[in-house]
Amino acid sequence: MIARDALAQLPVRTALPALREALDGAGTAVLCAPPGTGKTTLVPLELAGLTGAGPRRRVLVAEPRRIAARAAARRMAWLLGEKTGEQVGFTVRGERRAGPRTAVEVVTTGVLLQRLQRDPELAGVDVVVLDECHERHLDADTCAAFLLDVRETLRPELRLVAASATTDAQGWARLLGGSDGAAQVVEASGVSHPVDVVWAPPQRPVRPAHGLRVDPALLTHVAGVVRRALRERSGDVLCFLPGVGEIGRVAGELAGVDAEVLQVHGRAPAEVQDAVLAGGDGVRRVVLATSVAESSLTVPGVRVVVDSGLARVPRMDHARGLSALTTVRASRAAARQRAGRAGREAPGVVYRCWAEGEDARLPAFPEPEIKVADLTAFALQTACWGDPSASGLALLDPPPAGALAAAREVLTAIGAVDGDGRSTPRGAGMARMGVHPRLARALLDGAAEVGVKRAAEVVALLSEEPPRAYGDDLAAAWRTARRGGDGYAARWRQESRRLASVGAEPGVAPGVARGSGGGAGGGVDSGGSAGSGAEVGARASAGAGAGTNAGASDDVVAGLVAALAFPERVARARGVGGYLMASGTGAELAGAGPGTGARAGDGSRLRDAGWLAIAVADRPVASVSARVRLAAVIDEETARAAAQALYSSGEEVGWSDGEVVARTVTRLGAIELLSRPLTTPDPELLRNAVVSGLRREGLGLLRWSPAAQALRQRMAFLHREVGAPWPDVSDAALLERAWDWLGIELGRARRRADLERIDAGQALNRLLPWATGDAARFDALAPERIEVPSGSHIRVDYGGEQPVLAVKLQELFGWHESPRVADGRVPVLVHLLSPAGRPAAVTADLASFWRDGYRSVRAELRGRYPKHPWPEDPTTAEPTRHTSARLKRG
Repeated sequence: MIARDALAQLPVRTALPALREALDGAGTAVLCAPPGTGKTTLVPLELAGLTGAGPRRRVLVAEPRRIAARAAARRMAWLLGEKTGEQVGFTVRGERRAGPRTAVEVVTTGVLLQRLQRDPELAGVDVVVLDECHERHLDADTCAAFLLDVRETLRPELRLVAASATTDAQGWARLLGGSDGAAQVVEASGVSHPVDVVWAPPQRPVRPAHGLRVDPALLTHVAGVVRRALRERSGDVLCFLPGVGEIGRVAGELAGVDAEVLQVHGRAPAEVQDAVLAGGDGVRRVVLATSVAESSLTVPGVRVVVDSGLARVPRMDHARGLSALTTVRASRAAARQRAGRAGREAPGVVYRCWAEGEDARLPAFPEPEIKVADLTAFALQTACWGDPSASGLALLDPPPAGALAAAREVLTAIGAVDGDGRSTPRGAGMARMGVHPRLARALLDGAAEVGVKRAAEVVALLSEEPPRAYGDDLAAAWRTARRGGDGYAARWRQESRRLASVGAEPGVAPGVARGSGGGAGGGVDSGGSAGSGAEVGARASAGAGAGTNAGASDDVVAGLVAALAFPERVARARGVGGYLMASGTGAELAGAGPGTGARAGDGSRLRDAGWLAIAVADRPVASVSARVRLAAVIDEETARAAAQALYSSGEEVGWSDGEVVARTVTRLGAIELLSRPLTTPDPELLRNAVVSGLRREGLGLLRWSPAAQALRQRMAFLHREVGAPWPDVSDAALLERAWDWLGIELGRARRRADLERIDAGQALNRLLPWATGDAARFDALAPERIEVPSGSHIRVDYGGEQPVLAVKLQELFGWHESPRVADGRVPVLVHLLSPAGRPAAVTADLASFWRDGYRSVRAELRGRYPKHPWPEDPTTAEPTRHTSARLKRG
């Protein structure tokens, strides 16, 4: 029996007429409705005609998470008085409850993508609702783009609704409207219960989150706020934390509270999730949840929300080739969604674990995944869709060109796309497998070697990282999962069976020919060498149930499959606990860093391994190396076979550690496998290496005599004060023009010692403007020495901003004007020295000094140097570099 009283109380009902009108007209609409108004439950039922209003239609509802999909279907079935699987059903990865009578089916966006690839027309579907589109998950954005393409080219009658509580409504309206203008935005005001805000920042500063690390002090504070909320407020408490590890930590700190502590996250067993969403039985509850509880879910009994202010999102570190989750500050939109959980059933309160002054500095909306995440799966989806560049797709944000290009390189290497970026038959099979393309490659090629069942079990481990308690050894984690009775082990077994099924489907792994350069798409034949994609595909499609290496140990199988999934992460040991990956990124075992007080990889087989296949790694704070979190032991043969595309051998002539190095090198990416000295290197390569060394280490490699340094300073002075044709002789300019002035010497140089013998001054003369004739005026414009009245020729220092003439004061008697250089443009700064050569005065106007400054200098120094002349009128005195007695003797 339909729960009509409950349906009548849902506030979104008032927006239904406008929504139907928009869909009957343009066929698209944006629905904005606050949390708790019924947009996820009532709207699909109404559009499907299951409540008695309107014609019968088949409605597909896409949710970003499995827990939300199951909960929404269960709630709608309850409203109809049915069980899921009848008129309302759901499909998530590994679980389906739907039948021939199903009119409303709730699916995850990942499931919807696979359906669109198999059946772009979505035959039989009349309406698609993209729920919680504000979260900007990559799969959801891709679904929207594909659906709009379907409407434009295949099924203009397909209706499309983008629904959310907090979103960029106008942006979505423009996207859904296409060339016909913006789609209609339908808003439901709803009856929302008031939610008070309590600001509860930590009393002491905490370290910002970085990677997967969250300051334990913040988690202790969050647990304290939960205890405070239990004391101050009634009702159940919903606490938002970034991840499973933080949930476990806070749960431990809440031991002994007078409430039942529950944990809700994407890894929690379905029965646990269902129990939380079903409500309590009179016992007060504290529900610790990740962002899965932000939207689409009502947790009965919750009157209090405690928000840590953190979220965990995917990020791609392209520089290191690492894709991982990272912890960020939650957006203001997410904070509003979280706070709304407290007001779903009655007035509530949210405790925010940050200062009110910080709130305005939070991002307005979550950053779209398409801007920051690994785009390999997205690139495969668009390639299979027929638009490899994604340029023809309607996306709110275009994919970054660099990230998309990197993704295409991966797909090309594993044989998923051809040289033009278009999907191969092998790539189409990968796209249907429901895992990342890297893991699909590992399943297909690994199945041909070790059998589909064992390959599927390892890939299932890689598709959802095992709990930390399973350890960092992939093979050991595999054995733990086999005998485990926890929720992860149950999900692992289910996913293993699913992957084994799709991996064994006929035609799912058709072969692709590789070019002579090879690619990472090959498998490993019985001899350990990489087989071609065609060979691997032939074996897999032939149903290699056992595989050519079926008798291999678990350790060998785990290492092979992990290496096939992440060939650029095969790594060779360098020092205790340290490794170098083929990508060039360093890696360390947990506990190997300085100051940890632990040996690298204590208790793990990884510690003594010469080679690893690293499956999961992240980068700790202030570390240039990655930290290994899950890996398998392999040997060099497996590494070379799995990463064949990275194998290279050839001559290398370059500058290394301050010297020219010429050798024949065999490499696996950045890993040097073998090196031999090269006896007869190419002269051109030698010259290039010498120039590279000069540019890397600087002009100090050359021999700079005092005369050479003075010449360079004079040339720099004329370039600065006169300009052309006098050349720029800065370090950058000289290195850029190295062949112009060092060409002869560089042509003969073969090693560092040859550079150190080059007279830089002699070479620098070549840059003087000889062709124009101006070089002949060089000494006149910037004289090396200036003759003073005493007859001495004093060197001019051009090293500063102004030329300096440092000369004893008595040698300038009778000189009325300061000297000038550069055709009289620049006055020389005169440093007047005492008879002992110490600075006495500085002037650029000698006449002014004789008139105003000389008397004080004379009064100060003549008592100290009585043997030297100190005339009252220096302008008429005889200049001398000698004492008064010597001057009298002539």
